[in-house]
Amino acid sequence: MTSQMKLHDIDVAAFIKTIDSCKGDVFLETPEGDRLNLKSKLCQFAGIARLIQGGIIAEACIRCELPEDETKLFRFGLFREVPSNT
Repeated sequence: MTSQMKLHDIDVAAFIKTIDSCKGDVFLETPEGDRLNLKSKLCQFAGIARLIQGGIIAEACIRCELPEDETKLFRFGLFREVPSNT
């Protein structure tokens, strides 16, 4: 796996669309040791619920299996770039 990315100030719907467009597995990891595969819809719901605690984004990071997915998520985080096709 490649390096980790921190999350902050995200549009949840756009984030999910970007995750869905990834080819490899994408994991949400928390400081407590939780590790959710965000390619699973059930884990997406659990992960988003875990991230948003009391209306505030909790601490977590993203790890991508493929470098191309990491690039896609980096561009989403930096430029709010959402893939047009999934």
